[in-house]
Amino acid sequence: MRLSAHLLGALVAVLILPAHAAQPAAKPAAKPAAKPAAPVTLALAHNLGPQVEQRLQEVVERFNKESGVTITLQAFEKGGKPAILNLVRRADSGGILSQPAHFVPLHQMMSNAGQQFKPGDISSDLKAGVVDGRGRLVALPLVYSTPVLFYNKNALRKAGLDPEQPPATWQDMQGMLDKLQSAGFTCPYTSSWPVWVHVDNVSALSGLSAASDKGLLSFNGLPQVKHIAMMATWTKAGYFRLFGRRDEASGKFNDGECAMITTDSREASDFREARGVELGVAPLPHHDDVYGGRRGTLADGVSLWIGAGRSAAEYKAAARFVAFLLSPEMQVEVVRHYGGLPLTSAARAASRSALLRDDDRTLDIAIASLKGQGARTAMRVANIEPLSIIANEELEAVWDNRKPAKAALDAAVSGGNSLLSAQPRLKKTQPF
Repeated sequence: MRLSAHLLGALVAVLILPAHAAQPAAKPAAKPAAKPAAPVTLALAHNLGPQVEQRLQEVVERFNKESGVTITLQAFEKGGKPAILNLVRRADSGGILSQPAHFVPLHQMMSNAGQQFKPGDISSDLKAGVVDGRGRLVALPLVYSTPVLFYNKNALRKAGLDPEQPPATWQDMQGMLDKLQSAGFTCPYTSSWPVWVHVDNVSALSGLSAASDKGLLSFNGLPQVKHIAMMATWTKAGYFRLFGRRDEASGKFNDGECAMITTDSREASDFREARGVELGVAPLPHHDDVYGGRRGTLADGVSLWIGAGRSAAEYKAAARFVAFLLSPEMQVEVVRHYGGLPLTSAARAASRSALLRDDDRTLDIAIASLKGQGARTAMRVANIEPLSIIANEELEAVWDNRKPAKAALDAAVSGGNSLLSAQPRLKKTQPF
């Protein structure tokens, strides 16, 4: 077979090409493999006590396992540099207002991290102190509660009282305390958080405010004076005993020493395990001679604040933790194990189902007590430590029979307003 001249010429051209030209083109150098992202470790600071820390550790370990992030617990130090995650109790929240540069708003972190966030689904009752002037969440109201009356049904039976008929008014309660004392109880009634219960919330129940919209204290009106004076007579009669300014009294009820206590509704999660105590719950009593009748109580509690000055990777991990806490499953766990009021619509629905053990109806009673107004009056005396100290000192002066109620409350309001005038930053209800 003869090759055509064109084909022969093409073959010769190929054969005489330089050897290197016949080699396949070299592949481009491979890019170095990307380094795996460094594991993220976040600190969560709190001062909620050893019992709550144990439950909190379980939540953290579950998140760590599911996310690959490592969260560690540490002590919350007032005035110190905050951790990236900070669980802050009501009584300690004033410290945040004094150092706003140390924190970033929650809504800002969630947006920057690209994390889905639906603040509108959070109950409006639970937004006191954690929203800015535009209604945006600056912190997460994780475990909020409202004051209620807890009582030991066994104690009422011993006193010949109907355990299913708790007192509705303070006047009703006085007669019951007399019978409890006659039955041998040396502590018929006590209270934790006296300023929160007997100043902020007794005022709210009476349709009054402990502080005006302009940030001036005003808890020395006639209803408040009558209430504190009544408590003074109870102290003299041995009906009421005060054990401290925070939650010291809760241990006395938990031990069965005291028959009744007014404190945060969230404490039901602790009281249910008390030996010898069959738990009863009722709304915080009210004064039925106040114009307009019983109003609603206030909600407040433990909120989650975000520390400033961290990396984008840390904030992204922190945003995942917030989303984890807001998931329906975790909201049920928070309500069940910490006693907080249901935060989201899913948790509120679960509170009415068998998912949550609430035989004593604490959640129903607490939610009904708020009357949809739990977030009103953003400034609370109990939340501002210098004001709370002044108010506690004056309450104790009354209950120790060292001062009449009117003079004590006038002094508390006058001294507190002088302090607010000298330090106007204390009037702030959120740091941003």
